[in-house]
Amino acid sequence: MKKLSTSLILVAMILTQSCATLFTGTKDTIVINSDQKAKIEIDGIQVGHTGESIRVKRSLNDKVVTLKADGYETKTFELQKAFNVVSVLNFLSPLAWGIDALTGAVMKYEPKVYNMELDAKPTTQKQ
Repeated sequence: MKKLSTSLILVAMILTQSCATLFTGTKDTIVINSDQKAKIEIDGIQVGHTGESIRVKRSLNDKVVTLKADGYETKTFELQKAFNVVSVLNFLSPLAWGIDALTGAVMKYEPKVYNMELDAKPTTQKQ
C-alpha cells in the first residue's frame, strides 16, 4: 500500500511540473499594426496581414518579423521577449525547467501589440 501511495505522489509531481507550459501555454497572440496594409512574415513564412491577431509559438530563439507592402520599403524587426514568471513555480525540478525550455514557455512575447510605420519607396523620375 505504501508503494502505491508513493507511486501516486510521484506521478502527481511529474504531471504538475512544467508549470509555464501547463498554465500559460506555448503560444502568444500578437497584433502588428501599420499605417499601410502589409503582409506579415515570421521567419520567412507568411502568417497574415497587419491589423490581424496572429498566434506565435513561443521559442527561446529570436523570431524575425518582416512587413511587406507594394510601394513601401520592407521593414524587419525581432519580436521582443520577456521571462515568463510562471516558470518559477517549477522550483528546483530540472525536468520541469527542461520541458518549459523545450516548449518555449519559459519566455513570452511582450509587448503584444506593435505599431509600425512603413516608409514609401523613393520614386525615380525619368529624364
